[in-house]
Amino acid sequence: MKYPVLFLMLAAFSCNSHQPMEEEAKIPIKVVVVSMFERDKDVGDRPGEFQYWVERLPLNQTLPFPQGYRDLRYNEEMGVLGIVTGIGNIRSAISITALGADPRFDLSKAYWLVAGISGVDPEDAPTGSAAWAEWLVDGDLSHEIDAREIPEDWTTGYIPLRKTEPYEKPYSADNEGAVTQLDPGLVNWAFELTKDIELPDNEDIQKMRKEYTGFPVTEMTPLVLKGDHLAASTYWHGALLNEWANEWVQYWTQGQGNFVTSAMEEMGTYHALDRLDKVGKVDKKRLLVLRTASNFTMQWPGISAYQSLAGEKLSGKGYSAYIPALESAYLAGSPVVKALVENWSTYRDELPK
Repeated sequence: MKYPVLFLMLAAFSCNSHQPMEEEAKIPIKVVVVSMFERDKDVGDRPGEFQYWVERLPLNQTLPFPQGYRDLRYNEEMGVLGIVTGIGNIRSAISITALGADPRFDLSKAYWLVAGISGVDPEDAPTGSAAWAEWLVDGDLSHEIDAREIPEDWTTGYIPLRKTEPYEKPYSADNEGAVTQLDPGLVNWAFELTKDIELPDNEDIQKMRKEYTGFPVTEMTPLVLKGDHLAASTYWHGALLNEWANEWVQYWTQGQGNFVTSAMEEMGTYHALDRLDKVGKVDKKRLLVLRTASNFTMQWPGISAYQSLAGEKLSGKGYSAYIPALESAYLAGSPVVKALVENWSTYRDELPK
């Protein structure tokens, strides 16, 4: 039987198409350092959260990342990757998802270190301090009534999602992602490794904390501590909202967490890792969050919340502890990164405890 030439060609193509294509080897990543912003260049100018990691670790290679917010940085010898997500939960979620889906990298064993600046509760720590979080709480997922229209016996207009009044119980069986607990053993290991590190102090932050008469911070110097984190894309400030933040974290953690730091991105980062974990791209249990205090979350006695916000944020001078907080993030975060890398034969398959 004779077959047409076209048939033979199609048959040959079909056979060849079943031959497995050689897949390029993925780059194995041990640690991803997650920063949220960088002011301008990665090196050599006034720094953002990323620059000290690039210069000092160092992250000496630039890898294009057009699907993200900014190009990646990489240290091939250490197996450490650095990413800037952009500010806010939306940008952090998009950036981390984009990285997790990038075919160049094997992130299945990677540890993720979020290291950035934040506000801090003056009841817990002075500016310049570094806090390892065990609990992450969403400050946006809620109902809200304007404070001028809330019932007289309410302390806040924020209401947990699906509830009808502030801090209503019983807790929802499904919290819809409003709270998550990081691996306690991993968090405690990072804290124990870094708790005795001396963090920078200077006249500006000493002067600032002395204004907080009646608060513990007047008698403290910057320290490494454990303290839980509230992530809200709304930049809030003031004594009343500070009270809300403490109660909100207490509510969602069922009394197990203590609000210490406030920033904008952690829930976006966590939920991206949670989705990527479900398809085997990452291990979400390997997330660490280190926030360092560039400013207080409320005013000192004798001034208004707006005066405090304007003095720290809107004056053009920047936060009084901005540079010390960046220093603290690297000083407290880098020993953890280096320990993970140096002990990779163990920590590749077993979380530190």
